[in-house]
Amino acid sequence: MQGADVIKTVIKLAFVALIANATWHLFVAYSPHVKFKDGVQYAAQYRGDLTDEGLRDKILRLASQFDVPVTADDVSVTHQDTHTIVQLSYVRPVDLAPGFTYPWPFSVHLDTFTVKAPGQEGLGVPK
Repeated sequence: MQGADVIKTVIKLAFVALIANATWHLFVAYSPHVKFKDGVQYAAQYRGDLTDEGLRDKILRLASQFDVPVTADDVSVTHQDTHTIVQLSYVRPVDLAPGFTYPWPFSVHLDTFTVKAPGQEGLGVPK
């Protein structure tokens, strides 16, 4: 191998390492977001008699559980009869490359019908 070929190979390997690093850090940021979003959807669907404020508190507990940087000001919960809308957004810093952190925006918009948990009477469950 000549010197130029070695340099090209090192540059290609460094580029692959940067791509792998960015991919890993994005996965580490998106994984809790997806789990959190699923938890929020379940909480909104099966909120039962929970008030909007109570659901927002439950969402904040879920955010803490999944290590998602959400504050009470980031969460909006509204409902009308059996219809619940949850909107929230937050920014999480993601290290895309050594020394380069990007503020990656995440958001959740849920528009769902609400029922009580199975076996309970109430919203959406016939008596």
